[in-house]
Amino acid sequence: MFSYGTLQDEAVQQRLFGRTLPGVADALPGYRMDWLEERDAAAVSASGIVRHPVVRASGQAQDRVPGTLLWLSAAELAQADAYEAGDYRRVRVRLASGADAWLYEEA
Repeated sequence: MFSYGTLQDEAVQQRLFGRTLPGVADALPGYRMDWLEERDAAAVSASGIVRHPVVRASGQAQDRVPGTLLWLSAAELAQADAYEAGDYRRVRVRLASGADAWLYEEA
């Protein structure tokens, strides 16, 4: 999974998954970062952050969103789905490294 926001935070990972997730730095080409001002209450409680980042496809090759490619189990991916709630949807993307990953983008 590619994270560009709160799921990169080790404290959030510990609260959600009970461990720190392994990962490597990567980037998402053709997207821009923006912000969700209001978020699902459970996600705010889990992260401690009200204003959450969101990415939107720009179609511009020069646009890139930095982040982390994280490795999760199937059960952890289901937990991430619940954390992202109705604010995001999970889609498959290709990262700058060439790796395919799940991405949470605005629903």
